[in-house]
Amino acid sequence: MIDLFSDTVTRPTPAMRAAMARAEVGDEQRGEDPTTRRLEERAAELLSQETATFLPSATMANAIAIQLFCGPGDEVLSAENGHVLNYEAGGAAVHARASVRSIPTWTGVFGKNAVLQRLRHDTPHAPRPRLVVVENTTNAGGGRPWPVEECDDVLKAAQQNGLRVHLDGSRLFNASVALGLPMQRLGQGFDSVTLCLSKGLGCPVGALLAHRRELTAPVRRLKQLMGGAMRQSGILSAAGLYALEHHLERLAEDHRNAQALFEGLDGLPQLVVEKIPLRTNMVYFEVPDRYSPDRLEQELLSEGVRVSRVHSRRFRAVTHLDIDSAGIDQALKVFRLVCSRL
Repeated sequence: MIDLFSDTVTRPTPAMRAAMARAEVGDEQRGEDPTTRRLEERAAELLSQETATFLPSATMANAIAIQLFCGPGDEVLSAENGHVLNYEAGGAAVHARASVRSIPTWTGVFGKNAVLQRLRHDTPHAPRPRLVVVENTTNAGGGRPWPVEECDDVLKAAQQNGLRVHLDGSRLFNASVALGLPMQRLGQGFDSVTLCLSKGLGCPVGALLAHRRELTAPVRRLKQLMGGAMRQSGILSAAGLYALEHHLERLAEDHRNAQALFEGLDGLPQLVVEKIPLRTNMVYFEVPDRYSPDRLEQELLSEGVRVSRVHSRRFRAVTHLDIDSAGIDQALKVFRLVCSRL
């Protein structure tokens, strides 16, 4: 099976498993797991943040960040196709009792004017904007990295108007590699940053929330409240440390494979392949009305290629460390065969 469903399907490599087996462990809930502490320190250093907290998932990290800065009646601003709005089960409303106001954008990127236009007068009739969420890379926007200047403008506009800014950087490593910029630059100025370890880095479980040191107590309280405290989490943290040492530079290979996949699919008349200025590890494509998306999906799967279907006619293919260039070549052969049957 050539599994292009997501980069979450990656499995830990033998070397990563060995690192996990050797991990020094302790009680994480009590702050006594040395491997987890090392991972948190490394993540904070990567992002020029004061500290970081290891969590089971990036969704939990985002939920905690929203609760840090928002309460009942407050408002979160997010791209209309952002992860916190569409893929976190209404967590902002459930956990923080805050509403999420969407910013229209099919790319997932928005400018400072979009933020300024959504500021509200201080009135008892309206929710209070408190937090802006930036997702980098933008998943539904095609794996697109945010232009640095655009991001800086949004940060400045939000902060000048008293809003906090959270970076949902689940695939920030991909943005860093694609833009050729250090993680410190991309995390600069944010009040909190989510990093996911179980996507492009290939870890089995885990995420981090980087933040100011003064937020450590409320973060850990919310982690406990949400059931995220762990015991000997060093076994999982060791995978993260291994990935940070060995799996960052290789993300460029995933990007090259995604570009090769794009170029191959773009030549098929049965598909409309989305073009973006700077590609990371995703390829989105649509099936025109005259062809059956059900048949495409089913026949690809029967021939050993799996992609994800994000809307009725829109599909996503994601490259990752379990897919090499030979796998992309084989996937393209299958696409050509299946499309010829449509």
